[in-house]
Amino acid sequence: MARKEFILQGFTARTQGDAVRELFDVDEIRRVILSVAFVTESGVQQIARELTAHGARLIVFAGIRNDITSHQGLVRLHSIRGSTLYTVDTGSRTVLFHPKVYLVRGRTRARVLVGSANLTLGGLNNNVEAGMLLDFDLNNADDRATVEGMEGRLAALPGDYPSHVVRVGAVAELDEMLASGRLVDEMAIPPPRPATSAGGTGASDTVPRIKLKVNPLRSALRRATAIRKRPKAQRVAAARRAGARAPTPVPAIVGVQFELVWESKPLTRRDLSIPDAVGSHPAGSVNLDKGLLPEPVDHRSYFRDEVFAALPWSKSSATTDEAYAKFQLVIKGISYGEYDLRIGHTTSKTSRSYRQNNAMTRLSWGPMREYIARENLIDRTMALFRDEVDPTRFVLEID
Repeated sequence: MARKEFILQGFTARTQGDAVRELFDVDEIRRVILSVAFVTESGVQQIARELTAHGARLIVFAGIRNDITSHQGLVRLHSIRGSTLYTVDTGSRTVLFHPKVYLVRGRTRARVLVGSANLTLGGLNNNVEAGMLLDFDLNNADDRATVEGMEGRLAALPGDYPSHVVRVGAVAELDEMLASGRLVDEMAIPPPRPATSAGGTGASDTVPRIKLKVNPLRSALRRATAIRKRPKAQRVAAARRAGARAPTPVPAIVGVQFELVWESKPLTRRDLSIPDAVGSHPAGSVNLDKGLLPEPVDHRSYFRDEVFAALPWSKSSATTDEAYAKFQLVIKGISYGEYDLRIGHTTSKTSRSYRQNNAMTRLSWGPMREYIARENLIDRTMALFRDEVDPTRFVLEID
């Protein structure tokens, strides 16, 4: 009789990722089968060591045409030596391939995780997810029949649906899926698309971010590395040429193309200009620091020379440059309007702060502060998006 364990990730410290990794603790592994709706590269990375060790026995069924499964995630799976990757395309965006099954079969035991967890960072760690971990004794006839039935149902898919369940032979096939929109590009993360405006006060939504029993994991913002691939002079010139275009009013974000250029770590009281004690005076600005930028990106120059390169900068002191730009504020999916905010950048490269790798660029909250300085925003993260057509306009999203 199979042993069972229910895992409610987030409300318990045990994660679906923990359970998936433990599936491999069986004797003489002979088959590994994954069937998931969504795949991202950061999800694959969570169990890459286990999958790579058993690549010759690995079979993956991954849903596509769902606006989540990424080119990078499937390329990472395809790169595992000996693995077999099938994409499952229903031919419709309204009919999803949605089963989440992780199965590892050994000589005498098999372990299976069935639940809600996809092969994504959220599914294996960050989201609230439910899963049932089953441990089967293959010497037991009923257990063996159950496992063989699961394997058989999945193994039959390519033959039963040859137009929809297709084995990936070469990365070029994944490239074509990306070009046709059946896979997404993780480097082109969509901006927030608020469905409503906050109106006059925007104070009605006071629900704090839920505090789970699992520490959230974040993947590095690889887009920043791509921005830096061109020579600096070329990047700045291109940004200024784009910035010379007449700005187009943007009453809503929908239909405008943005690129994610920075994401913060969990926001603190200081970041949000919330007083620590009666009579304290918060700075009224947020440091644009390393955040989730990749290691090769130097945050001390990144914002001044790249993110805000199209802005007209001027000297406000001997060691400080300043510029102003338009920022739309989106908090928890609600738009709070667009504001002209000051950006300050310390130019000295001999200061103690510079030598200690502290932030050199700061964004003043200005009139946004009445929406920012709220306790329920502590520990949330902030993303900075730049308009790809007019790089003097930005979106700040806190979620």
